[in-house]
Amino acid sequence: MRKILFVVVLLAFQIGVSAQGIKWTPDGTGYYRSEAGDIVMYTLPANTKTVLVSKQQLTPAGQTKNLAVRSFSFSADANKVLVYTNSKRVWRMDTRGDYWVFDKVANTLKQVGVGRPVSSLMFAKFSPDATKVAYVSDYNLYVEDLASGTVKQLTTDGNRKMINGTFDWAYEEEFFCRDGFRWSPDSKQIAFWQIDARTTKDYLMINNTDSIYPVAVPVEYPIAGEAPSPFKIGVVDITSASTKWMNIPTDPVLQSYVPRMEWAGNSNELIIQHLNRKQNESELMLCNVATGASKAIYTEKDSAWIDITPLWDNDYIMGGWDWLNGGKEFLWASEKDGWRHLYRVSRDGKKETLITNGNYDVMEISAIDEKGGWLYFHASPDNATQQYLYRTKLDGKGKAERVSPANQNGTHDYDVSPTGKFAQHRFSNYYTPGASEMVSLPDHSPIGDAKVNEAVAKADKSKSNVSFFKVTTSEGVEMDAWKVLPDNFDSTKKYPVLFYVYTEPWGQNVKDLYGVERSAPYQGNLAKDGYIYISIDNRGTPVPKGRAWRKVVYRNIGIINIRDQALAAKEIFKWSYVDTSRIAVWGWSGGGSATLNLMFQYPDLYKTGIAVAAVGNQLTYDNIYQERYMGLPQENRQDFVKGSPITYAKNLRGNLLYIHGTGDDNVHYNNNDMLVNELVKYGKQFQMMSYPNRSHGISEGAGTSAHLAGLFTQYLRTNCPPGARATGASSDAGKKGF
Repeated sequence: MRKILFVVVLLAFQIGVSAQGIKWTPDGTGYYRSEAGDIVMYTLPANTKTVLVSKQQLTPAGQTKNLAVRSFSFSADANKVLVYTNSKRVWRMDTRGDYWVFDKVANTLKQVGVGRPVSSLMFAKFSPDATKVAYVSDYNLYVEDLASGTVKQLTTDGNRKMINGTFDWAYEEEFFCRDGFRWSPDSKQIAFWQIDARTTKDYLMINNTDSIYPVAVPVEYPIAGEAPSPFKIGVVDITSASTKWMNIPTDPVLQSYVPRMEWAGNSNELIIQHLNRKQNESELMLCNVATGASKAIYTEKDSAWIDITPLWDNDYIMGGWDWLNGGKEFLWASEKDGWRHLYRVSRDGKKETLITNGNYDVMEISAIDEKGGWLYFHASPDNATQQYLYRTKLDGKGKAERVSPANQNGTHDYDVSPTGKFAQHRFSNYYTPGASEMVSLPDHSPIGDAKVNEAVAKADKSKSNVSFFKVTTSEGVEMDAWKVLPDNFDSTKKYPVLFYVYTEPWGQNVKDLYGVERSAPYQGNLAKDGYIYISIDNRGTPVPKGRAWRKVVYRNIGIINIRDQALAAKEIFKWSYVDTSRIAVWGWSGGGSATLNLMFQYPDLYKTGIAVAAVGNQLTYDNIYQERYMGLPQENRQDFVKGSPITYAKNLRGNLLYIHGTGDDNVHYNNNDMLVNELVKYGKQFQMMSYPNRSHGISEGAGTSAHLAGLFTQYLRTNCPPGARATGASSDAGKKGF
């Protein structure tokens, strides 16, 4: 139930992220990128450009148009380039497409997987010796010899319910697992996941728009309380196509998860992360690929849940492991001392050394400069709405040093080169537009124009109507928030308030970013039209305030997070210029769920709500997400019921607009129907808009986004009218007790 795509794209835009990004050279002295159809290299610090593969060379024989490069990778010897093109969306990301190999030595361009269906190849990658390419197509693994063009099928049982080399919906959505196979270092074997979804029930989405007769679209989707699709980890020999399965213990009834698997620095062992069903026990295990035997080397338990890698090492969504000391140690994160810190752990798990230390969270690993003895990471010890680059000694004996310049307060993002010598630096804050530059490290000297400093110098804080503040509730909980006051604000008058909420463990709204206030699908300008716009990050949101802050919501989503928001709103209602008769709230996905809960649980506070793609019943959502934060329904079903909006639908008193896509594969449309049933049962009037065959982002189809924005705007303006009113014109609804 993660935040919807348009919010992610907006935040990327705010800090100037390139749509395709860069790829660092192995030695970290330059970077590659696709540019105007060419694949080019920039060498630092001079930043000189060299065309490595021209668009003419990327034009297939007999064609006049060059390949549209979606992404690319190099072979280990750098003589071949694998180009990904003609991509198609699979759930959230474009992970199916066509692949071509350009041989720089032979000056040839050849397609991989000829004969396979168009745009059916997934995660193609060179073998380490650069002689072969492996890929997934139609749920099976293939390997292709580049010299002869011979293709060997390595698995034969793949189908929608027996998934080889990639994942089912839940693994992809909640563990970020997409690429499901890894070449061995000696290029002789491939390790891969197999997901057995044969016993996993399907959600049936109905496509009513693409043909006269409706078509059922099945999605293998284990809901909370249902066992996950069982996994296997196999190692297939590419010569014989025989597979050895690893012996990984699992609960035969509850099942378990392996969200991470890599070769353990050699061709004889794998290292995996094994999570129990509740995701509160983690084992790192070494697997012998010859015998299949596995042994636990590092175990951790948490009374709530254990976070997965993308929360602290986003670079490894598509694979990787941080080995140190020639494979004798590795880097790992833990919250066991109350903060997310990094440890170096010996290969046998018997020794660990704390690297980062202090009352702060590591937000993400940026780079490991093992030669220089430094670890670079993102953190923000003093302000949870911001982000900076820090470094500390890899031996754990030094104090963390801030690398980001002292005059640049806000949100920094760094793509650091493998050796820690250079970085692509992106910056913005709420009053400084996003800027991007290359810098050298650790001195943080810009290479070329100092674009970030130029942006900071030009920025005028006084022209921004965004401000950050803290709100402390009657229960003593202090939360970060931002607000946007109306243009020509008059503190002697009263204004309507629109709250933007998410509230769950996958959404931080209050970030010091340029354009952070542009989150609403509103046609026009909220401030210009006379609204106060506010967002608050309650406990349970993934802000860098320590483990206790984030995990206090365990088994209490829909209760603690909602009460925090309501109590914070009540403090805001004490402001003399807030019109408590005109209070609106909106959110999408988890924010839609929060909107419903706020409207139903605190109907005296919130008068108008717009909920999009909301989970109305927690028992309908996928098991990985919901059980991670709520436990197992078999053990504490009442917690799921207590946190679900439909439980309180009978309390609705205000104006509610509910929006959902009928083709939502994430939060399924039955949430809409269950909620409607409850509201109808209790005679509650509301408005609803369903978008036929649209997914969770409700963006497909001509005119969809504009239509949704128009609907949002009209409903808000009608039911929570904008503009200032004279003091005394509003009610005292916000002063009522709970």
